[in-house]
Amino acid sequence: MATKRTYSYQPTPEQLALAEERRQQREAKKLLQQNHTHLPPKFLLRPWTSLPTTRTASQSIIKVMSWNLLAQCLIRSNLFPTSSKALKTTHREPMLHAEILSHSADIIHPQEVDRLERLSPVLEQAGYSSAYAAGPGKQHGCLIAYRQDRYSHVGEVTVEYDKQEVREDSAHPVARIGSSRMTNNIGFMVALAEAGASGKGVIVATTHLFWHPAFTNGQNAELGHRQAGILVREILSFRQTIKHDDWPCIIAGDFNFAPDDPAYSLLVGNPLNVTQSLRLQISRVIHISIDPTVPPTTKKADDEEGDGSETDPDRVINNSRAAASSDGLLSDLDLTSLFTNGAKLRSAYDEGQRTQRECGTPGVVCTFGDRASLPPTRLGAHEPMWTSYTHYWKTTLGFLTLPFSSAS
Repeated sequence: MATKRTYSYQPTPEQLALAEERRQQREAKKLLQQNHTHLPPKFLLRPWTSLPTTRTASQSIIKVMSWNLLAQCLIRSNLFPTSSKALKTTHREPMLHAEILSHSADIIHPQEVDRLERLSPVLEQAGYSSAYAAGPGKQHGCLIAYRQDRYSHVGEVTVEYDKQEVREDSAHPVARIGSSRMTNNIGFMVALAEAGASGKGVIVATTHLFWHPAFTNGQNAELGHRQAGILVREILSFRQTIKHDDWPCIIAGDFNFAPDDPAYSLLVGNPLNVTQSLRLQISRVIHISIDPTVPPTTKKADDEEGDGSETDPDRVINNSRAAASSDGLLSDLDLTSLFTNGAKLRSAYDEGQRTQRECGTPGVVCTFGDRASLPPTRLGAHEPMWTSYTHYWKTTLGFLTLPFSSAS
């Protein structure tokens, strides 16, 4: 009868030592991964350039910060293919809060602010009060925060661009509004009295003007210049209403147009050139949101990604038709009249970098004019070369103004 024998394998001492070494390596790797998971994310410190100043001894210094935070509900991973982990709320939010506080600004103007319930306590703990407004149906908006020990809130106004009239020479309400598209974008302004300085204060405003990827060289122009002109008009009206015509005004926001855009030229007082006039002419179209009889396209809206799975209304693309005179869109002459309101805006970036070069330090900061070959004498040529530089999206957008008064 056959007998079955069982042999037990006995590893050699060398094999046992090798197995133990590999086990320890696995444990160390696992522990390292766990530690990295719990390490708080850190934002990268930005190098800043100090620019020459023309401030007089009697003028006070106001430190202002403006930043489009990129609302979590609007994040699309395809635009940031190398940053999938960094796009998560648990990683982005602590870094956003840390960077905002790191600059110790007197006034903070962020746009695309969502998750307000998380940001507000951080600001309050750091000594800020704040006011917030959002357009109809939007889950992100504009915020103005200010130091409690330096300013007190006097009043605020939210401007819904879709409802603002820009002409009086028409009996039709749609033509008086003269817009090519419903966007739900807003302007937001707050009057702040300076603590310990009787009668002194400042009016601060922020906005996020319309932008759509389908209309980069088209409808953006019409909407951008109309909304920008309305914003300045309403700031001046607000200042008169609160009877503080001597208070300076500061506008900081995401204007969504470049320094060579018609709206930029109109804001700072540059004459429109032939190319800009052509862009305006092309942009004069009427969207289905204004005229429901426009046949809609069948193109599907882009997929949305984000923690909230919210649909971004600016991404829904529908057809437009050519504008008719009865639609009331502003001509070049009408636009010039809208912007001729006693205020000439001055860009902090453009003036600061222009002064730096005039002081004999050319080439220290690369400018938009260097990239786009703008004449150095034209306003806007000394804006930053880039303000957005991502994998797919590289451009100069945004606008930050110095104080202006009705006499400037």
